Amino acid sequence: MSALVEARRLALSFGQTPALRSATLAAAAGEIVAVMGPSGSGKSTLLHCLAGILVPDAGEVWFDGRRVDTLTEEARSTLRRDRFGFVFQFGQLVPELTAEENVALPLLLGGTRRPAALREARDWLARLGLDGLEGRRSGELSGGQAQRVALARGLVAKPRVIFADEPTGALDSLTGEQVMDLLVTHAREQGTTVILVTHEARVAAYADRQVIVTDGRVDALTLDGALS
Repeated sequence: MSALVEARRLALSFGQTPALRSATLAAAAGEIVAVMGPSGSGKSTLLHCLAGILVPDAGEVWFDGRRVDTLTEEARSTLRRDRFGFVFQFGQLVPELTAEENVALPLLLGGTRRPAALREARDWLARLGLDGLEGRRSGELSGGQAQRVALARGLVAKPRVIFADEPTGALDSLTGEQVMDLLVTHAREQGTTVILVTHEARVAAYADRQVIVTDGRVDALTLDGALS
């Protein structure tokens, strides 16, 4: 399989502290990859480099045949808006916006007119079992409801890749399983690649493949079968 998103020999330090040391990872279109490792191992840093949020000190990041790490911040921001979706541990909803406005936000930023964006947002909220909660703000939602709103926001623009950083970390086990079921089901329906950072084996079990990050290095097989 050819890679849709790929990190090649990434190195990145924060001050004098190395976070990534020649880390390599590739994911194919439609593949779900779980990135595991102990706290401080560099797994979230690797995800942020793949998503164009961080720029590595050395190495290369590629998406769909296009090099990402050499793009301008504006171009990387556009890429994140148009092609990527994000789900973080605490949802990171905009507290001033309602649930439907939070979900519609990627569409609005991409130029979709407000009525159409809100219709699409309501459709996704209904798919994720959140009918009737469209007008609530984040402070009026349970943790599981807020994370499903965040999941809808990540999926609404039909991204090529979803980057999920500990998406169940703030949830109880049952609610976490519900969120993962929804994420995997809808990602597979859309053919979306998922890069999932987690420290929980039960969450990683939803993935097609698991890789381990240790001391900034990836210990896993890449798509071409070579050990990274």
